[in-house]
Amino acid sequence: MSTTPLSPPRRWPAALFIAEGLLIAVPLVVLGQAVNWPAGLGDPASVTLPLVAAHETGLRAGYLAYLAYSLLFLPVIAVAVGTFAGPAERRHPAARIAVLLAGLSALARAVGILRWLTAMPVLAASWAGADPAMRAVIAVQFGVLNDFGGGIGELLGVAAFGSAAVACATIAIRAAVPAWLTWLGAATAVLAAVPLVELAGVDAGALTSVGVTAVQIWLLALAAVVWRGARR
Repeated sequence: MSTTPLSPPRRWPAALFIAEGLLIAVPLVVLGQAVNWPAGLGDPASVTLPLVAAHETGLRAGYLAYLAYSLLFLPVIAVAVGTFAGPAERRHPAARIAVLLAGLSALARAVGILRWLTAMPVLAASWAGADPAMRAVIAVQFGVLNDFGGGIGELLGVAAFGSAAVACATIAIRAAVPAWLTWLGAATAVLAAVPLVELAGVDAGALTSVGVTAVQIWLLALAAVVWRGARR
């Protein structure tokens, strides 16, 4: 394995990977304070909507940061493949599928996030002045919208498409990176896919956060390999 440092112009992918790896901290802090995110994603309307109304500015700032993080996933995967894979590997189906899945992941995540920037503030405003009968209706609307949006964003976008994109990217670049990074990518893909068990009625619990953390570690590992110029 060569350890010749990359030239400065080629180190910009490391900055991109680091930015994506650390950007998740913004919604964690901002949304955590505003609406108890992500632990409170399953809370009922009676808990969440008053928080949305009371902290709408923080909610919007946090979800805009999360939207940026989610959309950035596409160029991150594309740059990872382009940085590590050689000309032959870039033509491999795994490389192309990785970028396609990353695009689908970014789109699904964005759809899921938009419910918090559009519909939820409206429901929160309606909740504040509603009588008990109307609140019961709003609670049903909130529950359906939250479950559907969460299914698209978290399950389809993050767990399904996101984990598959990491898996395909790992396959595409495996010939050009250290073996430990290949194993890390494989483990990351598995952990990121764990929330899909919820489709079978099984509560993934804290394992959802483990998958997200694994993706961030994988991104920072990519940055470290780029920065050091390590190659197999």
